[in-house]
Amino acid sequence: METEEIMKHKEDKAYILQAVKENGKILDFASESLKDDEEVVKAALEQDSEALEFVSDRLKDKKEIVALGIKGAPWTICYASEKLRADRELAIESCKNYGQALYYVSEELRDDEEVVTLAIMNKGGIIKYASDRLRDDKELAKIAVKQDKSAYHFLSWRLREDEEIKNLLH
Repeated sequence: METEEIMKHKEDKAYILQAVKENGKILDFASESLKDDEEVVKAALEQDSEALEFVSDRLKDKKEIVALGIKGAPWTICYASEKLRADRELAIESCKNYGQALYYVSEELRDDEEVVTLAIMNKGGIIKYASDRLRDDKELAKIAVKQDKSAYHFLSWRLREDEEIKNLLH
């Protein structure tokens, strides 16, 4: 599909609906009203979860829509509303499959042991975005360093002096 052709039909729901079923990212060229249309948005996300980037702000605040994006592309939690980046269930789903998602979740969830554990099991170095309290947790430190030795640099001073943690570097 040519961009010019899509732009001519950006207000035409039937046309855009068919287009996003073939390529979800075509949602980017749809009218604002169609980016806010749940049927069109769901079709786009089912085809390409990364299309969450182009969804209306209203729908980026709707858990069902954001969950659809996260299901296929866990990192798309970055496009969720602030409220949904603080949603524990969405954070868990995102972090267990994409550790870097910890960067996008709320401050409160960066202090949630389960969320942080799932994130560092996937990507140890992401412990740098955990709360100070959890960067000083020895069990989490061991998980992080075993997964990625560079995680050591993001641990608390106390744990960087811990012999058991130091031994994991060898």
